[in-house]
Amino acid sequence: WVDGVPMGISICEDLWGPPGAAYAAASDGELLTSLGGDDDASPVVAQVAMGAKLAVVINGSPYQRGKQANREAFACARASQAGVGVVYVNQVGGQDELVFDGNSFVADAAGNVVCRLPAFAEQVAVCEVDVGDSACGGSAGGMLTPTLDPLEEVWQALVLATRDYVRKNGFTDVAIGLSGGIDSSAVAAIAADALGPEHVHGVSMPSRYSSEGSRTDAAQLAANLGIDFHTVSIELAHVALAGMVDQAIGGAATGSTTDPAADTGSTTDRAVDAGSTADRAAADLTDQNLQSRIRGVVLMALSNRFGWLVLTTGNKTETSVGYTTLYGDTAGAYAVISDVPKLLVYELCEWRNRQPGGERIPRACITKPPSAELRPDQRDDQSLPPYELLDPIVEAYVEGDLTVAEAVEVGAKHGASAELVEQVTRLVDIAEYKRRQSPPGPRISAKSFGKDRRMPITNLFR
Repeated sequence: WVDGVPMGISICEDLWGPPGAAYAAASDGELLTSLGGDDDASPVVAQVAMGAKLAVVINGSPYQRGKQANREAFACARASQAGVGVVYVNQVGGQDELVFDGNSFVADAAGNVVCRLPAFAEQVAVCEVDVGDSACGGSAGGMLTPTLDPLEEVWQALVLATRDYVRKNGFTDVAIGLSGGIDSSAVAAIAADALGPEHVHGVSMPSRYSSEGSRTDAAQLAANLGIDFHTVSIELAHVALAGMVDQAIGGAATGSTTDPAADTGSTTDRAVDAGSTADRAAADLTDQNLQSRIRGVVLMALSNRFGWLVLTTGNKTETSVGYTTLYGDTAGAYAVISDVPKLLVYELCEWRNRQPGGERIPRACITKPPSAELRPDQRDDQSLPPYELLDPIVEAYVEGDLTVAEAVEVGAKHGASAELVEQVTRLVDIAEYKRRQSPPGPRISAKSFGKDRRMPITNLFR
Protein backbone atom coordinates (compact mmCIF):
# COMPACT_ATOMS: atom_id res chain seq x y z
CA TRP A 1 0.00 0.00 0.00
CA VAL A 2 1.24 3.51 -0.84
CA ASP A 3 -0.82 6.37 0.56
CA GLY A 4 -3.76 4.03 0.86
CA VAL A 5 -3.49 2.70 -2.70
CA PRO A 6 -2.91 -1.06 -3.09
CA MET A 7 -0.15 -1.76 -5.60
CA GLY A 8 1.12 -4.91 -7.23
CA ILE A 9 4.91 -5.14 -7.50
CA SER A 10 6.28 -7.40 -10.24
CA ILE A 11 9.69 -8.11 -11.72
CA CYS A 12 10.31 -8.17 -15.46
CA GLU A 13 8.76 -11.39 -16.85
CA ASP A 14 5.99 -11.20 -14.24
CA LEU A 15 4.26 -8.82 -16.62
CA TRP A 16 4.06 -11.54 -19.25
CA GLY A 17 1.29 -14.06 -19.39
CA PRO A 18 0.71 -16.83 -21.93
CA PRO A 19 3.79 -18.49 -23.43
CA GLY A 20 5.25 -16.30 -26.14
CA ALA A 21 2.99 -13.39 -25.25
CA ALA A 22 5.91 -11.00 -24.90
CA TYR A 23 6.73 -11.50 -28.59
CA ALA A 24 3.19 -11.17 -29.93
CA ALA A 25 1.94 -8.02 -31.62
CA ALA A 26 -0.77 -6.06 -29.87
CA SER A 27 -1.84 -4.28 -33.03
CA ASP A 28 -3.53 -7.33 -34.57
CA GLY A 29 -5.64 -8.08 -31.50
CA GLU A 30 -4.09 -11.50 -30.89
CA LEU A 31 -2.22 -10.32 -27.83
CA LEU A 32 -5.24 -8.66 -26.27
CA THR A 33 -7.38 -11.77 -26.58
CA SER A 34 -4.69 -14.05 -25.13
CA LEU A 35 -4.14 -11.99 -21.99
CA GLY A 36 -6.32 -12.91 -19.06
CA GLY A 37 -7.07 -16.36 -20.44
CA ASP A 38 -6.80 -19.69 -18.66
CA ASP A 39 -3.08 -19.96 -19.43
CA ASP A 40 -2.26 -16.44 -18.27
CA ALA A 41 -0.06 -17.11 -15.25
CA SER A 42 1.14 -13.52 -14.77
CA PRO A 43 1.26 -12.45 -11.11
CA VAL A 44 -0.32 -9.19 -12.27
CA VAL A 45 -3.60 -11.03 -12.82
CA ALA A 46 -3.56 -12.37 -9.26
CA GLN A 47 -2.54 -8.98 -7.85
CA VAL A 48 -5.41 -7.19 -9.56
CA ALA A 49 -7.81 -9.88 -8.33
CA MET A 50 -6.59 -9.11 -4.80
CA GLY A 51 -7.40 -5.43 -5.26
CA ALA A 52 -4.24 -3.86 -6.74
CA LYS A 53 -5.00 -0.51 -8.42
CA LEU A 54 -1.60 -0.04 -10.04
CA ALA A 55 0.94 -2.52 -11.43
CA VAL A 56 4.57 -1.50 -10.90
CA VAL A 57 7.09 -3.56 -12.86
CA ILE A 58 10.82 -3.20 -12.17
CA ASN A 59 13.08 -4.34 -14.97
CA GLY A 60 16.64 -5.09 -15.94
CA SER A 61 15.69 -5.41 -19.58
CA PRO A 62 18.72 -5.17 -21.90
CA TYR A 63 18.64 -3.14 -25.08
CA GLN A 64 17.83 -4.64 -28.44
CA ARG A 65 17.10 -2.81 -31.68
CA GLY A 66 13.38 -2.09 -31.92
CA LYS A 67 12.61 -3.58 -28.51
CA GLN A 68 10.93 -0.52 -27.01
CA ALA A 69 7.94 -0.70 -29.35
CA ASN A 70 7.31 -4.29 -28.27
CA ARG A 71 7.66 -3.41 -24.59
CA GLU A 72 5.13 -0.62 -24.85
CA ALA A 73 2.71 -2.66 -26.93
CA PHE A 74 2.70 -5.45 -24.41
CA ALA A 75 2.51 -3.23 -21.33
CA CYS A 76 -0.38 -1.25 -22.84
CA ALA A 77 -2.20 -4.47 -23.68
CA ARG A 78 -1.69 -5.72 -20.13
CA ALA A 79 -2.92 -2.42 -18.67
CA SER A 80 -6.03 -2.49 -20.83
CA GLN A 81 -6.76 -6.15 -20.03
CA ALA A 82 -6.24 -5.75 -16.28
CA GLY A 83 -7.94 -2.37 -16.04
CA VAL A 84 -5.09 -0.80 -14.08
CA GLY A 85 -2.18 1.46 -14.90
CA VAL A 86 1.23 -0.11 -15.51
CA VAL A 87 4.45 1.59 -14.41
CA TYR A 88 7.37 0.07 -16.30
CA VAL A 89 10.71 1.08 -14.76
CA ASN A 90 13.89 -0.08 -16.47
CA GLN A 91 17.58 -0.02 -15.56
CA VAL A 92 20.06 2.32 -17.27
CA GLY A 93 23.73 1.56 -17.93
CA GLY A 94 26.24 -0.83 -19.46
CA GLN A 95 27.35 -4.14 -17.99
CA ASP A 96 29.83 -6.17 -20.04
CA GLU A 97 27.93 -7.28 -23.17
CA LEU A 98 24.63 -5.83 -22.01
CA VAL A 99 23.45 -2.25 -22.19
CA PHE A 100 20.30 -1.25 -20.36
CA ASP A 101 18.48 1.53 -22.14
CA GLY A 102 16.05 2.89 -19.55
CA ASN A 103 13.10 4.03 -21.64
CA SER A 104 10.89 3.75 -18.56
CA PHE A 105 7.23 4.56 -19.17
CA VAL A 106 3.72 4.55 -17.74
CA ALA A 107 0.59 3.19 -19.42
CA ASP A 108 -2.81 4.13 -18.07
CA ALA A 109 -5.65 1.66 -17.62
CA ALA A 110 -6.98 2.48 -21.08
CA GLY A 111 -3.75 1.22 -22.61
CA ASN A 112 -2.22 4.57 -23.51
CA VAL A 113 1.39 5.58 -22.87
CA VAL A 114 1.08 8.71 -20.75
CA CYS A 115 4.68 9.11 -19.64
CA ARG A 116 7.98 8.11 -21.21
CA LEU A 117 11.44 8.94 -19.89
CA PRO A 118 14.53 9.41 -22.09
CA ALA A 119 16.49 6.48 -23.44
CA PHE A 120 20.03 5.79 -22.20
CA ALA A 121 19.87 8.39 -19.42
CA GLU A 122 18.81 8.39 -15.79
CA GLN A 123 15.76 10.56 -15.19
CA VAL A 124 13.18 11.20 -12.47
CA ALA A 125 9.71 12.44 -13.40
CA VAL A 126 6.27 12.77 -11.83
CA CYS A 127 3.31 11.17 -13.57
CA GLU A 128 -0.27 11.31 -12.30
CA VAL A 129 -2.35 8.19 -12.95
CA ASP A 130 -6.03 7.76 -12.03
CA VAL A 131 -6.32 4.77 -9.66
CA GLY A 132 -10.01 5.24 -8.85
CA ASP A 133 -12.82 2.90 -9.78
CA SER A 134 -13.16 4.73 -13.10
CA ALA A 135 -9.50 4.23 -13.93
CA CYS A 136 -10.22 3.52 -17.57
CA GLY A 137 -11.06 7.16 -17.96
CA GLY A 138 -7.41 8.11 -18.39
CA SER A 139 -4.82 10.08 -16.42
CA ALA A 140 -3.02 13.39 -16.20
CA GLY A 141 0.19 11.87 -17.55
CA GLY A 142 3.65 13.40 -17.33
CA MET A 143 6.86 13.74 -19.34
CA LEU A 144 6.43 12.14 -22.76
CA THR A 145 9.86 11.93 -24.38
CA PRO A 146 9.73 11.08 -28.09
CA THR A 147 11.23 7.77 -29.14
CA LEU A 148 14.61 7.96 -30.85
CA ASP A 149 15.38 7.62 -34.53
CA PRO A 150 16.45 3.96 -35.07
CA LEU A 151 20.02 4.93 -35.96
CA GLU A 152 20.34 7.37 -33.07
CA GLU A 153 19.04 4.63 -30.78
CA VAL A 154 21.85 2.27 -31.82
CA TRP A 155 24.47 5.02 -31.62
CA GLN A 156 23.42 6.01 -28.11
CA ALA A 157 23.42 2.36 -27.04
CA LEU A 158 27.02 1.98 -28.21
CA VAL A 159 28.04 5.27 -26.61
CA LEU A 160 26.58 4.34 -23.22
CA ALA A 161 27.99 0.81 -23.36
CA THR A 162 31.48 2.11 -24.18
CA ARG A 163 31.42 4.83 -21.53
CA ASP A 164 30.34 2.46 -18.78
CA TYR A 165 32.72 -0.35 -19.76
CA VAL A 166 35.68 2.01 -19.71
CA ARG A 167 34.82 3.93 -16.55
CA LYS A 168 33.40 1.07 -14.50
CA ASN A 169 36.63 -0.85 -15.08
CA GLY A 170 38.72 2.01 -13.74
CA PHE A 171 39.98 3.56 -16.99
CA THR A 172 39.69 7.10 -18.28
CA ASP A 173 41.30 6.94 -21.73
CA VAL A 174 41.20 4.62 -24.72
CA ALA A 175 43.45 3.86 -27.67
CA ILE A 176 42.19 2.96 -31.15
CA GLY A 177 44.11 1.86 -34.21
CA LEU A 178 43.06 4.22 -37.01
CA SER A 179 43.36 2.81 -40.52
CA GLY A 180 41.36 5.46 -42.34
CA GLY A 181 38.60 2.90 -42.88
CA ILE A 182 34.95 2.95 -41.92
CA ASP A 183 35.13 0.64 -38.88
CA SER A 184 37.91 2.38 -36.97
CA SER A 185 36.32 5.73 -37.85
CA ALA A 186 33.01 4.65 -36.33
CA VAL A 187 34.66 3.36 -33.16
CA ALA A 188 36.69 6.55 -32.74
CA ALA A 189 33.59 8.72 -33.15
CA ILE A 190 31.63 6.61 -30.67
CA ALA A 191 34.49 6.78 -28.17
CA ALA A 192 34.78 10.56 -28.55
CA ASP A 193 31.05 10.94 -27.86
CA ALA A 194 31.25 8.54 -24.93
CA LEU A 195 34.34 9.81 -23.14
CA GLY A 196 35.10 13.22 -24.60
CA PRO A 197 37.72 13.68 -27.34
CA GLU A 198 40.44 14.51 -24.83
CA HIS A 199 40.28 10.91 -23.59
CA VAL A 200 40.62 9.24 -27.00
CA HIS A 201 44.00 8.46 -28.59
CA GLY A 202 44.11 7.49 -32.26
CA VAL A 203 47.12 5.57 -33.54
CA SER A 204 47.91 5.28 -37.24
CA MET A 205 50.26 2.36 -37.93
CA PRO A 206 51.05 2.46 -41.65
CA SER A 207 52.82 -0.33 -43.45
CA ARG A 208 54.42 -0.46 -46.90
CA TYR A 209 50.95 -1.28 -48.25
CA SER A 210 49.10 1.62 -46.64
CA SER A 211 47.84 4.10 -49.20
CA GLU A 212 48.56 7.77 -48.80
CA GLY A 213 44.81 8.35 -48.70
CA SER A 214 44.38 6.05 -45.72
CA ARG A 215 47.09 7.87 -43.80
CA THR A 216 45.66 11.31 -44.49
CA ASP A 217 42.09 10.12 -43.87
CA ALA A 218 43.06 8.84 -40.43
CA ALA A 219 44.71 12.15 -39.61
CA GLN A 220 41.69 14.10 -40.87
CA LEU A 221 39.33 11.96 -38.78
CA ALA A 222 41.38 12.69 -35.66
CA ALA A 223 41.36 16.40 -36.44
CA ASN A 224 37.59 16.40 -37.03
CA LEU A 225 36.95 14.61 -33.76
CA GLY A 226 39.52 16.64 -31.84
CA ILE A 227 41.26 13.53 -30.53
CA ASP A 228 44.94 12.87 -29.85
CA PHE A 229 46.74 11.39 -32.87
CA HIS A 230 49.99 9.45 -33.23
CA THR A 231 51.70 7.81 -36.20
CA VAL A 232 53.82 4.73 -35.58
CA SER A 233 55.19 3.08 -38.73
CA ILE A 234 55.38 -0.70 -38.47
CA GLU A 235 57.90 -1.08 -41.33
CA LEU A 236 61.00 -1.71 -39.20
CA ALA A 237 59.20 -4.30 -37.09
CA HIS A 238 57.71 -5.87 -40.22
CA VAL A 239 61.11 -6.26 -41.83
CA ALA A 240 62.72 -7.62 -38.65
CA LEU A 241 60.00 -10.15 -37.81
CA ALA A 242 59.53 -11.27 -41.40
CA GLY A 243 63.27 -11.85 -41.59
CA MET A 244 63.17 -13.93 -38.42
CA VAL A 245 60.40 -16.09 -39.87
CA ASP A 246 62.28 -16.41 -43.17
CA GLN A 247 65.38 -17.54 -41.34
CA ALA A 248 63.44 -20.08 -39.31
CA ILE A 249 61.82 -21.79 -42.30
CA GLY A 250 64.32 -21.30 -45.07
CA GLY A 251 63.42 -17.92 -46.52
CA ALA A 252 60.35 -18.87 -48.56
CA ALA A 253 57.41 -18.27 -46.28
CA THR A 254 56.82 -14.55 -46.30
CA GLY A 255 56.49 -11.83 -48.86
CA SER A 256 58.85 -9.46 -47.09
CA THR A 257 61.98 -7.66 -48.14
CA THR A 258 65.00 -6.73 -46.05
CA ASP A 259 65.12 -3.26 -47.57
CA PRO A 260 62.62 -1.00 -45.79
CA ALA A 261 63.06 1.68 -48.41
CA ALA A 262 62.35 -0.60 -51.36
CA ASP A 263 59.33 -0.26 -53.63
CA THR A 264 57.59 -3.42 -52.52
CA GLY A 265 54.62 -3.52 -54.85
CA SER A 266 55.65 -6.96 -56.15
CA THR A 267 57.62 -8.19 -53.14
CA THR A 268 55.35 -11.14 -52.46
CA ASP A 269 55.69 -12.49 -55.99
CA ARG A 270 59.48 -12.13 -55.97
CA ALA A 271 59.89 -13.95 -52.69
CA VAL A 272 57.89 -17.05 -53.57
CA ASP A 273 58.21 -17.52 -57.33
CA ALA A 274 59.91 -20.86 -56.74
CA GLY A 275 57.14 -22.25 -54.54
CA SER A 276 53.81 -23.84 -55.30
CA THR A 277 50.52 -21.96 -55.47
CA ALA A 278 49.71 -23.24 -51.99
CA ASP A 279 53.08 -22.03 -50.73
CA ARG A 280 52.50 -18.58 -52.19
CA ALA A 281 49.04 -18.37 -50.62
CA ALA A 282 50.40 -19.42 -47.23
CA ALA A 283 53.26 -16.95 -47.52
CA ASP A 284 50.88 -14.14 -48.38
CA LEU A 285 48.55 -14.92 -45.50
CA THR A 286 51.45 -15.24 -43.08
CA ASP A 287 52.73 -11.82 -44.06
CA GLN A 288 49.29 -10.23 -43.76
CA ASN A 289 48.71 -11.66 -40.30
CA LEU A 290 52.18 -10.61 -39.21
CA GLN A 291 51.37 -6.97 -39.95
CA SER A 292 48.11 -7.10 -38.03
CA ARG A 293 49.82 -8.69 -35.04
CA ILE A 294 52.55 -6.05 -35.03
CA ARG A 295 49.83 -3.41 -34.78
CA GLY A 296 48.26 -5.29 -31.89
CA VAL A 297 51.61 -5.30 -30.09
CA VAL A 298 52.00 -1.54 -30.61
CA LEU A 299 48.55 -0.78 -29.22
CA MET A 300 49.02 -3.03 -26.21
CA ALA A 301 52.42 -1.46 -25.54
CA LEU A 302 50.80 1.98 -25.48
CA SER A 303 48.12 0.56 -23.18
CA ASN A 304 50.80 -0.69 -20.79
CA ARG A 305 52.76 2.55 -20.95
CA PHE A 306 49.93 5.06 -20.52
CA GLY A 307 47.09 3.03 -19.03
CA TRP A 308 44.87 3.38 -22.10
CA LEU A 309 42.23 0.74 -22.65
CA VAL A 310 42.37 -0.57 -26.23
CA LEU A 311 39.15 -0.66 -28.26
CA THR A 312 39.00 -3.12 -31.14
CA THR A 313 37.31 -2.21 -34.39
CA GLY A 314 35.93 -5.42 -35.95
CA ASN A 315 32.27 -5.41 -37.01
CA LYS A 316 29.80 -8.30 -36.72
CA THR A 317 29.98 -9.33 -40.36
CA GLU A 318 33.74 -9.78 -40.35
CA THR A 319 33.70 -11.41 -36.92
CA SER A 320 31.05 -13.85 -38.13
CA VAL A 321 33.10 -15.24 -40.99
CA GLY A 322 36.50 -15.01 -39.30
CA TYR A 323 37.82 -12.12 -41.39
CA THR A 324 40.02 -11.14 -38.46
CA THR A 325 43.51 -11.90 -37.17
CA LEU A 326 43.87 -13.49 -33.76
CA TYR A 327 46.24 -11.46 -31.57
CA GLY A 328 46.14 -8.76 -34.23
CA ASP A 329 43.01 -6.70 -34.85
CA THR A 330 41.30 -8.74 -32.11
CA ALA A 331 43.85 -7.55 -29.52
CA GLY A 332 42.16 -5.23 -27.04
CA ALA A 333 39.67 -5.00 -24.20
CA TYR A 334 36.33 -4.00 -25.71
CA ALA A 335 34.86 -4.66 -29.15
CA VAL A 336 32.59 -1.66 -29.65
CA ILE A 337 30.94 -2.66 -32.95
CA SER A 338 31.25 -6.45 -32.74
CA ASP A 339 27.45 -6.78 -32.92
CA VAL A 340 27.02 -4.17 -35.66
CA PRO A 341 26.77 -5.51 -39.25
CA LYS A 342 28.98 -3.85 -41.84
CA LEU A 343 26.19 -2.09 -43.72
CA LEU A 344 24.80 -0.71 -40.45
CA VAL A 345 28.26 0.72 -39.67
CA TYR A 346 27.98 2.80 -42.84
CA GLU A 347 24.47 3.95 -41.90
CA LEU A 348 25.60 4.96 -38.42
CA CYS A 349 28.49 7.00 -39.79
CA GLU A 350 26.19 8.78 -42.21
CA TRP A 351 23.78 9.52 -39.35
CA ARG A 352 26.58 10.88 -37.15
CA ASN A 353 27.71 13.21 -39.94
CA ARG A 354 24.21 14.67 -40.19
CA GLN A 355 24.21 15.78 -36.56
CA PRO A 356 24.92 19.35 -35.41
CA GLY A 357 28.55 20.34 -35.58
CA GLY A 358 29.21 19.22 -39.12
CA GLU A 359 30.92 16.25 -40.66
CA ARG A 360 33.04 14.26 -38.24
CA ILE A 361 33.86 11.21 -40.33
CA PRO A 362 35.64 12.19 -43.57
CA ARG A 363 33.70 11.39 -46.72
CA ALA A 364 36.63 9.36 -48.06
CA CYS A 365 36.42 6.99 -45.08
CA ILE A 366 32.85 6.21 -46.08
CA THR A 367 33.16 6.04 -49.85
CA LYS A 368 36.45 4.18 -50.34
CA PRO A 369 36.25 0.42 -51.07
CA PRO A 370 36.84 -1.42 -47.77
CA SER A 371 40.31 -2.94 -47.52
CA ALA A 372 42.63 -4.32 -44.87
CA GLU A 373 45.58 -2.96 -46.91
CA LEU A 374 47.83 -5.86 -45.97
CA ARG A 375 48.98 -6.57 -49.52
CA PRO A 376 49.08 -4.57 -52.77
CA ASP A 377 45.71 -3.38 -54.11
CA GLN A 378 43.77 -5.47 -51.59
CA ARG A 379 39.99 -5.12 -51.27
CA ASP A 380 37.55 -6.95 -49.00
CA ASP A 381 35.49 -8.16 -51.97
CA GLN A 382 38.48 -10.23 -53.12
CA SER A 383 38.06 -12.43 -50.03
CA LEU A 384 34.40 -11.94 -49.11
CA PRO A 385 31.09 -11.75 -50.95
CA PRO A 386 29.59 -8.26 -51.26
CA TYR A 387 28.29 -7.06 -47.91
CA GLU A 388 24.84 -6.60 -49.48
CA LEU A 389 24.74 -10.40 -49.74
CA LEU A 390 26.81 -11.27 -46.70
CA ASP A 391 24.90 -9.27 -44.09
CA PRO A 392 21.46 -10.87 -44.73
CA ILE A 393 22.98 -14.37 -44.72
CA VAL A 394 24.76 -13.76 -41.42
CA GLU A 395 21.62 -12.24 -39.90
CA ALA A 396 19.52 -15.23 -40.95
CA TYR A 397 22.00 -17.85 -39.75
CA VAL A 398 23.19 -16.19 -36.54
CA GLU A 399 20.38 -13.97 -35.28
CA GLY A 400 17.54 -15.92 -36.86
CA ASP A 401 18.89 -19.32 -35.75
CA LEU A 402 17.98 -20.71 -39.17
CA THR A 403 19.33 -23.97 -40.52
CA VAL A 404 21.63 -23.87 -43.52
CA ALA A 405 18.73 -24.93 -45.76
CA GLU A 406 16.56 -22.12 -44.39
CA ALA A 407 19.41 -19.64 -44.79
CA VAL A 408 19.71 -20.72 -48.42
CA GLU A 409 16.10 -19.63 -48.95
CA VAL A 410 16.80 -16.25 -47.37
CA GLY A 411 19.96 -15.84 -49.42
CA ALA A 412 18.10 -16.60 -52.63
CA LYS A 413 15.82 -13.62 -51.98
CA HIS A 414 18.91 -11.41 -52.01
CA GLY A 415 20.45 -13.03 -55.07
CA ALA A 416 22.89 -15.36 -53.29
CA SER A 417 23.43 -18.87 -54.62
CA ALA A 418 23.01 -21.92 -52.43
CA GLU A 419 26.74 -22.59 -52.78
CA LEU A 420 27.57 -19.10 -51.49
CA VAL A 421 25.23 -19.42 -48.50
CA GLU A 422 26.71 -22.82 -47.60
CA GLN A 423 30.20 -21.34 -47.84
CA VAL A 424 29.29 -18.43 -45.56
CA THR A 425 27.59 -20.61 -42.94
CA ARG A 426 30.62 -22.87 -42.86
CA LEU A 427 32.88 -19.87 -42.33
CA VAL A 428 30.67 -18.81 -39.43
CA ASP A 429 30.98 -22.25 -37.87
CA ILE A 430 34.75 -22.62 -38.17
CA ALA A 431 35.46 -19.08 -36.89
CA GLU A 432 34.10 -19.95 -33.46
CA TYR A 433 37.60 -20.51 -32.07
CA LYS A 434 38.53 -16.92 -32.98
CA ARG A 435 35.42 -15.43 -31.40
CA ARG A 436 36.00 -17.42 -28.22
CA GLN A 437 39.31 -15.55 -27.78
CA SER A 438 38.01 -12.11 -28.69
CA PRO A 439 37.05 -9.31 -26.29
CA PRO A 440 33.42 -8.69 -25.31
CA GLY A 441 31.32 -6.04 -26.98
CA PRO A 442 27.85 -4.55 -26.52
CA ARG A 443 24.83 -6.46 -27.76
CA ILE A 444 22.35 -4.54 -29.91
CA SER A 445 20.70 -7.41 -31.80
CA ALA A 446 18.46 -10.29 -30.88
CA LYS A 447 21.52 -12.53 -30.72
CA SER A 448 25.18 -11.60 -30.50
CA PHE A 449 28.18 -13.88 -30.26
CA GLY A 450 29.45 -14.98 -26.87
CA LYS A 451 26.92 -15.81 -24.18
CA ASP A 452 24.04 -15.64 -26.65
CA ARG A 453 25.51 -18.08 -29.14
CA ARG A 454 28.08 -20.61 -27.99
CA MET A 455 28.90 -23.32 -30.51
CA PRO A 456 31.40 -26.14 -29.90
CA ILE A 457 34.79 -25.44 -31.42
CA THR A 458 35.41 -29.14 -32.02
CA ASN A 459 32.84 -30.16 -34.60
CA LEU A 460 33.87 -33.43 -36.23
CA PHE A 461 30.26 -34.03 -37.29
CA ARG A 462 30.93 -31.58 -40.15
